[in-house]
Amino acid sequence: MSESIRIDKWLWAARFFKTRALAAEAVSGGKVHLNDNRVKPGREVKAGDSLTIHRDGYTYKVTVLGINKQRRPASEAQLLYEESAESVAARQEQAEIQRLASAMRQGPDRRPNKRERRHIVKFTRKGE
Repeated sequence: MSESIRIDKWLWAARFFKTRALAAEAVSGGKVHLNDNRVKPGREVKAGDSLTIHRDGYTYKVTVLGINKQRRPASEAQLLYEESAESVAARQEQAEIQRLASAMRQGPDRRPNKRERRHIVKFTRKGE
């Protein structure tokens, strides 16, 4: 293992993004901060650095523990970083909020039948 690697390559190797292009795009777009600073995709990351990654509506706060130049299995990729306990708790809370919100906006289980459609049409045309 070497001592430093490009941030986009590390994000790809640690399996935060599926391709290096997506990782580079996220870094360029300000979705990834290194030690609380916005960086470019070519910036070198080394063990001990802290990263804040915004992805899919979730925020990951991780500390870099290791460097891999190649993309390895997920079990090995998880050894490259350590996520803070507050980050894990915040992500679980956000997931619960999203789950409850999706349950509340759930529509009817079926399409309206002919009679119900007539009532809907009559109701919506009432204001005309």
